[in-house]
Amino acid sequence: MNREFDMGQARPTFERRQLGLTLRRLRDSAGVTQQAAADAVGKVRSRIVQLEDGTATASEEDLTTLLDCYGVAGDERETVLDLGAQARKRRQRRVHIDQLPDAYQRFADLEASASEINCFETGIIPGLLQSPGYVQAVIAECDGIWWQHADSQGPERLAYRMDRQARLLRAEDRRIMRFVITEDALRASMGSVEVMREQLHHLLNLLDKLPDLNVRVLTNDAFGNPARGYGLCVFGFGERGTPVGYSAPVLGPSMYYDGEAEVESMLRAFYRVWEHALSRKDSRRLVQRIVKEL
Repeated sequence: MNREFDMGQARPTFERRQLGLTLRRLRDSAGVTQQAAADAVGKVRSRIVQLEDGTATASEEDLTTLLDCYGVAGDERETVLDLGAQARKRRQRRVHIDQLPDAYQRFADLEASASEINCFETGIIPGLLQSPGYVQAVIAECDGIWWQHADSQGPERLAYRMDRQARLLRAEDRRIMRFVITEDALRASMGSVEVMREQLHHLLNLLDKLPDLNVRVLTNDAFGNPARGYGLCVFGFGERGTPVGYSAPVLGPSMYYDGEAEVESMLRAFYRVWEHALSRKDSRRLVQRIVKEL
């Protein structure tokens, strides 16, 4: 198993990558080709490719023209213009704090563009592996606490999370996906017994259908967990860019890391947990046993 990403080449900054992924999503939603976008700003198509890959940025004038071309208005337009301003700055820090609106969408864009995902969660099933009923239970527990109560947004939140899963788990392009789940997450009372039974069956079905999906369970009696009490994700991009670490606080903005030392520390923590967790086969057996206990 490759434990290190290649970090020796000049790569896109995190801010440029976020801007590029956002612009690609907006262009696709608008049904505009890269050539049409290039024509709108008077550039060659390769410039749009570089912009969307995060290896180039755009002037405020060109970015405004592209947003006009894509029909982007209102708060979303202001957010993208702010992203563009950040992408044009000379980068000094190794930690990026995402304080702009729609941070969750940018996380999903980053996740979908990764060729490798390493994720450790404690106390909860990772979002990409959650069943519909489990997602609804999570939303219900958080509604009115971490966001304002709004019954009308429940179906939209569920649909968005299911679409996020489909983008990765059903994608034709293969990617490396490693997840470590704590045993207490499998035994937690999320929603109801029926919800947990559905979730565990969903996890087993994913393991059966997706041989490239690597899921391990860290048992409650395991020692040597350097990430105890919090979760982390590290996204790899192969030759397309430097890896990015992600940490989601309970409250406040999302934290991204792309400094070599910080990412390597997160990778060391993940692989230590990975080594102490059960194998894929033994993890599957544990899930089956817990299902029978419900």
